[in-house]
Amino acid sequence: MGRVEAQPLQISEETLFNLEDNLLLFYTLECKRQLHRHLPVALAVSSHARSMLFRTDRLQSAFERLRIPEHMITAPADTRSDIALAVPSERSVELSIVMPCLNEAETLENCIRKAQRSLNENDIRGEIIIADNGSCDGSQEIARRLGARVVSVSARGYGNALMGGIQAARGEYVVMGDADDSYDFTTLGPFVEKLRAGYDLVMGNRFLGGIQPGAMPPLHRYLGNPVLTAIGRLFFKSPSGDFHCGLRGFKRDAMLALDLRTTGMEFASEMVVKSTLHDLRITEVPTTLQPDGRSRPPHLRSWSDGWKHLRFLMLYSPRWLFLYPGLLLMSAGLVVGLVLLQGPIFIGGLGFDAQTLLYAAAAIVLGFQAVAFGVFTKVFAISEGLLPEDPKLSFSRIKLNLEKGLILGACLIITGLVCSVYSVLTWKQLHFGILDPTRTLRIIIPAITALIIGVQIVFSSLFLSVLGLRRR
Repeated sequence: MGRVEAQPLQISEETLFNLEDNLLLFYTLECKRQLHRHLPVALAVSSHARSMLFRTDRLQSAFERLRIPEHMITAPADTRSDIALAVPSERSVELSIVMPCLNEAETLENCIRKAQRSLNENDIRGEIIIADNGSCDGSQEIARRLGARVVSVSARGYGNALMGGIQAARGEYVVMGDADDSYDFTTLGPFVEKLRAGYDLVMGNRFLGGIQPGAMPPLHRYLGNPVLTAIGRLFFKSPSGDFHCGLRGFKRDAMLALDLRTTGMEFASEMVVKSTLHDLRITEVPTTLQPDGRSRPPHLRSWSDGWKHLRFLMLYSPRWLFLYPGLLLMSAGLVVGLVLLQGPIFIGGLGFDAQTLLYAAAAIVLGFQAVAFGVFTKVFAISEGLLPEDPKLSFSRIKLNLEKGLILGACLIITGLVCSVYSVLTWKQLHFGILDPTRTLRIIIPAITALIIGVQIVFSSLFLSVLGLRRR
């Protein structure tokens, strides 16, 4: 098969800053289009552009990241003003370092240089991505000058910026960290080692690695982070001891498969929670935290962002938000109700009678509604891909539970009607006169409670079967 001559690609000075992206894009498209036909792929660059290219650190990294050996750079026979680059077989970048950025000009250069140093010292084939969220202080220019790739993310928010950077990453692994110089990017080796060992998510732990004086406000150090982490560990059985550490590494494909959706600071919690729910392999490494190098206040808002994290943890755990409180309320109401059905009780100087029985019945009804909401929420979240599949709530089980629910609901309705008829007959015996409330309420309240719960079970079973319908 004859040699295919490379067509010169004229590169102006205005496009030199984007040459890395152009080369990688050309590499991907041309390899996919021609490599299967065993045709050599070549790229011609003018000698003027070439001389400028290798005087620019960032643009030189384009060739280094493509791993183009020197013997594959050849000059066409018909000209001395161009060079031809034969593109080698595809090799992916191992590590992408993603930094969300919003006006971080004061600290961005230190972060990038530390990350570059870590890549060099650990002999890691990587890239640095600055996910810019609309900076207006020259952060983009600083990043490009130092050889980082800038990805513009128009949708505001910490989560949006990170997802934009993760989606643009070319590495098999991703390490994300804030660009405020509070994390030491020269210590990425342990993260990569854990990822190479097969872990899907490697969390930094600032409480194990050490928090320097002034690096974390007391409110965050002694209340916010410990409490939210404890709640996350309780709700989801996560092994992470620091839910909100901003320095963490993960496998890119595994994280994208989780379909992370939050846009703000709660993105950090969502990543840990979904990784735990989907049984990803999670570990952690000690990480130090130092005071950030900015002269302005941080983007984090203690109370509002803390509430967002807590709200997310509750919404993603229907068991703790609805099921467990509902079961507790139903149990308490049922116990009190059964005791009061025998007659009034006295505790010290306090007497409890039919009026308390009414509150016990209300607790049973409200508790059942909370339990039903918990089941509805989980089924809906599974159908929308927010939570992983649960064998207990499969379509076949829901269909089977429909019949059981209808039977149980019908039994309770019949029980309530029978009790109601009995109370009417008792009233008739008194010629429909004045009844003794302490006696009749012990019949009427259970009857009404059984009717309400029975009807709710019937409708809940029908609604649950609708939620469980398979979608195309």
